[in-house]
Amino acid sequence: MKRPEILSPAGDMECLRNSLQFGADAVYLAGKEFGMRTASKNFENDELKQAVDLAHSYGSKIYITINTLPRNNEIPLLPDFLSYAQEIGVDAFIIADLGVFELAKKYAPKVERHISTQAGIVNSETAKAWYNMGASRVVLAREMTFDDIADIRAKIPKELEIECFVHGAMCVSFSGRCLISSYMTGRDANRGDCAQPCRWKYHLYEENREGQFFPVEESGKGTYLYNSRDMCMIDYIPQLVKSGISSLKIEGRAKSAYYCAVTTNAYRHALNDYMKEKDSFVLKSWIKEELEKISHREYNTGFYLGTEPGQVTSNGGYIRKYDIVAVCEESKGNVAEITQRNKFLVGDTLDVLPPTGIPFEAVCMGLVNKFGDSVDSAPHAMESLTMTTDKEIPPSSVIRKKRDL
Repeated sequence: MKRPEILSPAGDMECLRNSLQFGADAVYLAGKEFGMRTASKNFENDELKQAVDLAHSYGSKIYITINTLPRNNEIPLLPDFLSYAQEIGVDAFIIADLGVFELAKKYAPKVERHISTQAGIVNSETAKAWYNMGASRVVLAREMTFDDIADIRAKIPKELEIECFVHGAMCVSFSGRCLISSYMTGRDANRGDCAQPCRWKYHLYEENREGQFFPVEESGKGTYLYNSRDMCMIDYIPQLVKSGISSLKIEGRAKSAYYCAVTTNAYRHALNDYMKEKDSFVLKSWIKEELEKISHREYNTGFYLGTEPGQVTSNGGYIRKYDIVAVCEESKGNVAEITQRNKFLVGDTLDVLPPTGIPFEAVCMGLVNKFGDSVDSAPHAMESLTMTTDKEIPPSSVIRKKRDL
């Protein structure tokens, strides 16, 4: 069995660094145009070059998403962007539009072309058609079972790779093809500008009873009719590999750098353990617990098991059990130079996620600010501090604190 890559998201440079430091084989991101996430900061052209250089220094790849459906007035902007991407060494484009695909072949022929999940590929004939036109990978629609994926794998050329989402937010519409946001807010989900009205709270009105609403109640706060759960496939690493998937994709270009670190680390360790242990593989409990330490909606397994994923109808919010409180910039012995993110106190027990190894707890025994003064707490976001702990904290570690629930 060939080891799949771990493909992680990056909405900005900090996310990119975390994805790479915590083990991504490849990272997908976007320039300022043509990407499906306008909520992310995304990357200016000079930042794209920095991103490619940084990824290649880790032995990892960069895939640029060009997966919107561009309007005619945007087409003239594509040739220069595609040529520039090839010039700086981008490894692949993720494309949804046939016209963009043909332009990429013309202006960046050395860059691999991957077909976005937005294309809605659910059968081997469509996959083969894209392959015959020059695609090297297809990102299958999310509405696929393990058996569906294995069947497609068996019927397509062995050189054609399959990529599948394994973690993150899901859309209530087929492969993200949604018009609710466009209708309700004028923000087009197919151009990366979704307002996520599927997460909003809804009530029912009766036309002859003006001013009266009738809640369709799943809770006292109302009903969330379209609010999908988040996908989590960490328990199914063996099945993902055996299905013939080439790339395990983590959703989240609009998510935080902390999210990128935790999810990448968890799937990297789970996959490495499985490829080493094979039939004796048992998922380590700490790996699964890691994915409970990020903000998420209720988890489920998407369509992989042949059952509908369902919605979270009782609430529109996230489950948050931990907060990131600091990042370790450098350390020597039990003294760490940190950048603070959320408030914590001297005496707190902190949860540390190092870029290698497994999480561990450390006690904050002292804090000194940039003026050399000892302080009892770290209340100022992005403040630089020196922290003494009872254990050495490796550089680039993410430091967390469990919430008081």
